This record gives sequence, C-alpha cells and structure tokens, in this order.
Amino acid sequence: MCKRFASLPSACLERAKGIKTCLCSFLQKPDWSSFTHSINTNKERSTPEESLKCKVSFEKLLSNKCGLSAFRAFLVAEFSEENIVFYLACEEYRRNKAAATLPAKAKSIYDEFIVGDAPKEVNIDHETRSVTKCNLEQPTLSCFDLAQHKIYTLMEKDIYPRFLRSAVYQDLLKNKSNRKMWHAKKTSS
Repeated sequence: MCKRFASLPSACLERAKGIKTCLCSFLQKPDWSSFTHSINTNKERSTPEESLKCKVSFEKLLSNKCGLSAFRAFLVAEFSEENIVFYLACEEYRRNKAAATLPAKAKSIYDEFIVGDAPKEVNIDHETRSVTKCNLEQPTLSCFDLAQHKIYTLMEKDIYPRFLRSAVYQDLLKNKSNRKMWHAKKTSS
C-alpha cells in the first residue's frame, strides 16, 4: 500500500474501494440502456402519460414507481444514491405504527445517514445535523423531518432538473413512446 494511503482512516479507504467498484461497473456500461432496461422490464410499468407526469413535478416523480426507479438509477450513476435512500427510509420510518420500535429505528437511520463518516452520509449542514441528533433523545415520527426536508429540497432543486435532461429520463420516455406506438400498430392490424 502506498504510504500516503496508509495514513488515511479506514473509513476513507473503505469508501474509496466502494467508489472504485461503482466507477468500474459504471465504466463497463457502454450506455444508459442497461439502467433503463431494468426499469422497462420491471413488473410495475407506467404508461407514457405517467412517464411524462414525472416532468410535471418532483412530487409526481416520487409517486411514480417507474419514474422513481429511473431517478434512483440516475442517482447511482451520479454517486448520490444516499439521498433517495435516506428520503425513502424517513418515509418508511414515519409510517411506523409501533412506538416501542422508534428508538432503535431512529438510531439505525441516524447511524447510516446522519452521523459524521456514516456509510451513506447525506449532505446536510451542521445545524440540521445537531437538531436531528437532539431529536433522537426522544424519538418521534417527525424527528427526521428537518433533515429529510433539506435532502428533498436538494434533490428537487439540483438533482431533479439534471435528471430530466439526462439520458436515463430520455430513454425512459423513448421506450415508453416506442411501446405505445407498437401497441397502436398491433391493435390497428
């Protein structure tokens, strides 16, 4: 091992290995079709109209299973999948019905996404991180609301517009309209 790398904390080395693995697999993919193929062969197919609704608003995208899958594939390629994973983990946490399990689930989310050097650390400011840590002393269903809102806003204002211009979304639209034309030709025959 290089002397420069030996002085790095093990968490940094593990992250670097993960990034290297993701980058290598990404570079081996000649185009976005491998991402969109898994989306288009998914059991939950959306109509071309539903795919177009993803462009209406970020909220519509999140409520569309096929659009959400495409967005997640885009985030994987951008090495920022932790944002949507955190958002969805917060949504699932909020639906929790058993109050007795809140502390353990809250700690798990905090350890995975919020704490410094977390495996899937999300990009939030120090104040939000502190507020979230304080909220964990008495976990409620809303203890991640501020952090989740920050990540939602980041995705909506920054990542979502880039997604709409991306090859992933364009391929999703193209494949949906090709399927619609094929069905139209098949029914008119």
